Amino acid sequence: MTTIKTKTTKSIVSILSVMTLLFSLGSCQDYLDVQPEDKLVGDQLYRDIYDADAAVIGVYGKFMALAEKHVILNEMRADLMTTTRNSTPYLKELSQHNVSAENPYISPKEFYEVIQNCNDILKNFDIMLADKKFTQSQYEQRYADVGCIRSWVYLQLGIHFGSVPYITEPIETLEDVQNISKYPRISFDQLIDNLVTFTEALTYKKQYEGSSLVIPVDTYNTAKFFINKECLLGDLNLWKGNYLAAASYYKNVLETSSNSANINELFDVYRLKGADVSTNNDLAVGYVRFSEQDARSLINNNTQGWRSIFPRERDATWNIEWIWSLPFDSDFAPANPFINIFSKNSGSYLAMPSQRAIDLWNSQRQQNDFPYDARGSKFTYNMVGDDPVIMKYLYKFEAANDQFKREGDWFLYRAAKLHLRYAEAANRDNQQKIAYALLNVGIYEAYRDGLTTSDDVTNVMQTKEPFPYDFDARNGEAPRFRGNWHRNVGIRGRARLTTVGAIGDDMITTENNIINEAALELAYEGNRWEDLVRIARRRNDPSFLADKIYEKLNKEGNAEATEVRTKLMNPSNWYLPFKW
Repeated sequence: MTTIKTKTTKSIVSILSVMTLLFSLGSCQDYLDVQPEDKLVGDQLYRDIYDADAAVIGVYGKFMALAEKHVILNEMRADLMTTTRNSTPYLKELSQHNVSAENPYISPKEFYEVIQNCNDILKNFDIMLADKKFTQSQYEQRYADVGCIRSWVYLQLGIHFGSVPYITEPIETLEDVQNISKYPRISFDQLIDNLVTFTEALTYKKQYEGSSLVIPVDTYNTAKFFINKECLLGDLNLWKGNYLAAASYYKNVLETSSNSANINELFDVYRLKGADVSTNNDLAVGYVRFSEQDARSLINNNTQGWRSIFPRERDATWNIEWIWSLPFDSDFAPANPFINIFSKNSGSYLAMPSQRAIDLWNSQRQQNDFPYDARGSKFTYNMVGDDPVIMKYLYKFEAANDQFKREGDWFLYRAAKLHLRYAEAANRDNQQKIAYALLNVGIYEAYRDGLTTSDDVTNVMQTKEPFPYDFDARNGEAPRFRGNWHRNVGIRGRARLTTVGAIGDDMITTENNIINEAALELAYEGNRWEDLVRIARRRNDPSFLADKIYEKLNKEGNAEATEVRTKLMNPSNWYLPFKW
């Protein structure tokens, strides 16, 4: 983005107005389509820290336009989401892995529009630093943020298109991206290498500190609008197979509040604590106390329990789960795309849970012996009439009870995903017991060696491993211990489910359990296809992916199921054609 309306630039008189641009800069095209006399270019645009902040917010506005594609490509192409009677032919093509050239979802152009914006901003940030228009610290924080957005977008391009052009400088026209002679395509493996090299080299890897970009705006706090760089670095290294490095970055995020003076932050932020049985003011699957055997007592509302992860306000409890989430506001562009996709009554109802996903939730068992996972039909989807409706994106909209208030969120990273990715890396780095604990019952339970809080727990309830595998979950009274991880109950523990697997399982069994749990916990949050591709590539086993897509289609009675499986046994068919 190299031009901006004069009146907009002049209106940036405070950081508040800069932050408001997050919602109004859904597309930079408005800022490109102006008459020459209205333009500001070069040093007129990038004059000071406020202009730099406007550029950062502008790229996030552009980035938000990728939300629909991100969710649809990562879910409809996988095994948990399928089409409805209302779905367009293009969505059916994605589900059946037989896309036409006209399919709008397969164009990489929108991804490269974000990349072009990033490249332009990074180049101008270098110029600003050389001209001393902001400090080294201001430069490093903003450069790293925009650079990580670019790396995230490139990773998604690699996941869906395989071989892509890796362009790190502004180009004359986006159409040139298709010109192989100008911009040759590199393999997915080469792309991952480049992304790891670039992102590792960034001098600033934490979240914004003391920045004018982190302020409250209306009901939002902007701190978690911005990409978490260490989560991204963990993911890049996980794809690369650098499991110790991946676990190290993830562990840094897990320990975000380890130095907090606030006890609840210290023990709760990103720890996945269990249910508060007295108040149910938590993010766990829970029941009214003393009525745990009555299914009707399930805590099921927007302010308590597991369901509240998605619609609740950005309060202290929201903060212990969410790492990166971008809000859609009905007063600003871009519009929330998810109501139209998922709502049966207020949208077009274009996508729904697959029967395979429903069966997976119904194959679980709760600790109170109920034969289903409440995260399924109770929370992630509901039956509306005879139709299953994906609800994660709809709770906030439905609570407003106003067709014109179409608020919602793009869910990008949360604590459960962090635990699953960390467990995946730890398991591959021969730390299977830690992976089992985080997946199932938590560190305290897995390492207590039969002792309880009334015993001397000095030498138990902890991993006794060096970083990044050091966890202290000690909880005892004589002597008194309250380890930082003593409230951790595991992903399945928080979901009130029985355990899967066992301590001592082999690496592949544990990995299978982790990926299955990711389906149950993270369904429709834009992770499934990349999970399947990552594991299938790692194992050099196309059947890991192909079998799951086959099962989805077969359960629907799709006559093409076997043909699709055969097609996906060739990894080159996992990737979309690169054209727009």
